[in-house]
Amino acid sequence: MDVLIKPIITEKATAQSEDHNVYAFEVARSANKVEIKKAVELFYGVNVESVRTAVVPAKFQTKYTKSGLVRGRKSAYKKALVKVAGGETIDLYGNI
Repeated sequence: MDVLIKPIITEKATAQSEDHNVYAFEVARSANKVEIKKAVELFYGVNVESVRTAVVPAKFQTKYTKSGLVRGRKSAYKKALVKVAGGETIDLYGNI
């Protein structure tokens, strides 16, 4: 089972990583905090202090376009906020 799906790179997540050493990841819905901690430590080679999780609910969206009204749905996902030990960082932009 793949625990980590992708890092969340938003303006808020980038500010948290710079100020508080906290990184955000989209993770599998069935993953628990222990599995997330092991996966981050193994994949990025850092020491994890704490893990917080949240399930982001699904949202309905409406867009007004030239072709008319378009309605859609963003699916729900699980988000993990991982605090890394002081002095260590995760390079999320290294593979771009």
